[in-house]
Amino acid sequence: MNGLKFPFLQKKTHWQQLISKALVLLACLLIINIPPAVAGIKDDNYDGNIFVVYAGNGSLIPPRQTLAQSLKEHKPIFLAFYVDDSQDCKEYAITISRVQEFYGKVVEIIPLSVDTIPSEKTDDPTDPRYYYSGGVPQVVVFDQSGKVLLNKQGQVAFEEIDDRFREVFDLLPRTESVQLKRRSFNEFSSELSK
Repeated sequence: MNGLKFPFLQKKTHWQQLISKALVLLACLLIINIPPAVAGIKDDNYDGNIFVVYAGNGSLIPPRQTLAQSLKEHKPIFLAFYVDDSQDCKEYAITISRVQEFYGKVVEIIPLSVDTIPSEKTDDPTDPRYYYSGGVPQVVVFDQSGKVLLNKQGQVAFEEIDDRFREVFDLLPRTESVQLKRRSFNEFSSELSK
């Protein structure tokens, strides 16, 4: 046993100690210089799924049904085109989540990332590309028969979408009905809804 020598137990030379100290120092510097992950609603950076990060609602993605399935089943539809790295879409995520809050049980809500759909146009009205106009956010509201009631680009107000669904479900106008109160489920999203 006296003849066995373990290299890691031997005393390090001066230059080996110097190299190991330099490597430790380099590793520490690299760790310190890593930028923190900061999500920002006022920029066009990718921060993750906008519905999870900014609306506190991960249930919207992925959609439960496709547009073709919903049209076939004669359901009212709320189609929303978005991208995860757009300031406008980040700010609009709370409105899409709010539509789900009030109409999620009776309307098929289909948020579609524009990044996932092919860019070429189609003549098939059951394909979401048929309705996409080239900008985000964009919303399209369909009634039970598949008729388009609203197709608008930009940050469409919840009230305008609500008016179309009130027509679909034959509800009283907002001025004549009891105001619905919203329960806060996420501190960030409740601040945005004000």
